Amino acid sequence: MIRKSKTYYVSSIRGNDKNDGLTQETPFRTLQQITGRELGPGDRILLERGSVFEDQYLHIRGKGEKENLIEIAAYGEGTLPHICANGTGIWYQDYGIRLDSPAHVYRGDVSSAVLLYDAEYIWIHDLEITNKDDIDRQSVAGKPSGEARSEIAERYSAPHKMDRTGVAVVAQNSGTLHEITLQSLMIHDVDGNVYNKHMNNGGIYMTALKPDNEEQTGIARYDGVTVEDCCVWNVSRWGIAVGYSYQHARFAGAQLQEEWFLKYGHENIVLRNNYVKNAGGDGITPMYALRPLVEHNISDSCATEMNDRIYCYPEERMGKVAAAIWPWKCKNALFRFNEAVDTKLNQDGMAYDADSGDGTVYEYNYSSQNEGGCVMFCLEEAIHNTFRKNVSYDDLGGILSPSGNPDAYVSENQFYIRKGVPLLRKNMSDGEITLKNNVISELENK
Repeated sequence: MIRKSKTYYVSSIRGNDKNDGLTQETPFRTLQQITGRELGPGDRILLERGSVFEDQYLHIRGKGEKENLIEIAAYGEGTLPHICANGTGIWYQDYGIRLDSPAHVYRGDVSSAVLLYDAEYIWIHDLEITNKDDIDRQSVAGKPSGEARSEIAERYSAPHKMDRTGVAVVAQNSGTLHEITLQSLMIHDVDGNVYNKHMNNGGIYMTALKPDNEEQTGIARYDGVTVEDCCVWNVSRWGIAVGYSYQHARFAGAQLQEEWFLKYGHENIVLRNNYVKNAGGDGITPMYALRPLVEHNISDSCATEMNDRIYCYPEERMGKVAAAIWPWKCKNALFRFNEAVDTKLNQDGMAYDADSGDGTVYEYNYSSQNEGGCVMFCLEEAIHNTFRKNVSYDDLGGILSPSGNPDAYVSENQFYIRKGVPLLRKNMSDGEITLKNNVISELENK
């Protein structure tokens, strides 16, 4: 029997949960009528523009087809439909294995406004998404530190506060997942846990968890993820991250083999034309990916919570570090035409960071007033990395951070440096770095 696809309509304005939800004239009222349904090729969930779904969430399972995607989007006229999870949509995340540092939390409850679980060939676009705590992060951040400290300690910066996500994507029990596209989403005010780096915690976070029966279902991984044209702001901890993996131990060491990624890592990852502002931690990061493409993105004022006033009860987790746009354990990652500005000072605080990967290339990027400098080549396992034809204008703290790196190659860049700012950041200049054909100019009146 040929399966017939369905379109479900949901409107908080004119809907009724006693309707069948199958036409614009008979829409459901709440997302509860949709959440948990198994979707198939060509199925659509359309939310009416102007709708606000308070204390609701959308958790999706299902598989489309390459030429017949599942679609979740808006219909009608007016403002984007708005999913306001407010701490609902709780699910239990468990990597099934400890992470690469014993300090990283690897299991616990997560609240996600949108969750795609083992879903593929799916396209989500034109939605507004929030997941607030009932404490206002902006009012807390704006108070004098002495006045705010007790309130932060009790609520916003509590060490075991629940992780929250705007959009969480999980691969676990369906092997390789294909063609997941997040496009034109407005994700903001996600009040997650400031300490938990690798839970589904922040604006958009994708992960691969250990399958219940890997021999039967195959290795959980991604082949084909696109995140583009999304605006992400006022989120904690991460802005956009794709995608930490339970297979992390396969990528230990410096030289990373392509065949490892084809079996255990991710392929065809594209992060394009996104804007991330006011992330508590890092801005935009692909992870465990072969040849990820990261282009035309902007990171603006990230790492806003990597300070003693907010990051004040980490317990054993440490990790008060963040940078703007960077890869983790990737092979031949390409970063081009990105802009990173005003990253806040922390142990890192750079615009860009080639971190423990093999063959990272940064080219034609721009950075300005990042308090930790322009770029770091991070430690001994970051090899074969190139930083070329970029512009750094008035970055602070020290422009370059070799940080124990064996072979950083920096060429044909333009560095505009204010007086008193060193080319090499202090205490991070113990690596090997090759400088060739760079233009270094001192800024006047700075």
